[in-house]
Amino acid sequence: MELLLHVYLFVLGAILGSFYNVVGLRVPSGESIVTPRSHCPQCKKNLSWYELLPILSFLIQKGKCRKCANTISPIYPFFELITAVLFTISPLLVGWSKELPIALAFISLLVIISVSDLHMMLIPDKILLFFLGLFIVMRIFIPLTPWWDSILGAAVGFGLLLLLAIASKGGMGGGDIKLFGVIGIILGLKGVLMTIFIGSLIGAIVGGVGLLTKKVTRKTPIPFGPFIAIGAITSFFFGNSLLEWYLSLF
Repeated sequence: MELLLHVYLFVLGAILGSFYNVVGLRVPSGESIVTPRSHCPQCKKNLSWYELLPILSFLIQKGKCRKCANTISPIYPFFELITAVLFTISPLLVGWSKELPIALAFISLLVIISVSDLHMMLIPDKILLFFLGLFIVMRIFIPLTPWWDSILGAAVGFGLLLLLAIASKGGMGGGDIKLFGVIGIILGLKGVLMTIFIGSLIGAIVGGVGLLTKKVTRKTPIPFGPFIAIGAITSFFFGNSLLEWYLSLF
């Protein structure tokens, strides 16, 4: 029975991951997420249902449009797969508990903002406001301990990133600042601080490698959203273990 539930979560995650690609691409552009139908960005051909199967269609079509043979971005199946995997492993990490719906909703936000930031260099307010309301309701019924840790995490996450943006004279985007406020509601103070540390570390490593290989320059804008997402999901699932490990070193 439990195996079937994991299979269900994998399929659900893949389907939602496909939908999150649409949301992450269309909302920043002010487009509807309902119409027009999904289509090839090159030849504009409307896609049939068998061309929209998450992950499978990309593999069957060898990453190309069936009509014009233009390459389909591997970003699409990547986020479908990563959403499916994260949904599937969530019960293994938080159990079949009341925290599971929060984990799935949190993953959903992080996938959407990663797609949006990678493609558009933008984290839309509409997405953040939707999840802000959802997370507030969730934390009212499934609070952190102590209950005010969500408020503190949101305030510190937003305030600290705002100070960094001011100090760097605009080096931090407004979407990133507001995103940390939303993340703080789920993670609390320790979690949001750990997210800042992990996200900044990964961003620095990727940026450093890009500079060394001359793939980017110091003036090249780099989307920070995906790094925040990695830090946030790591903190959510492994934050306590990482903190215990770190303190054991002293």
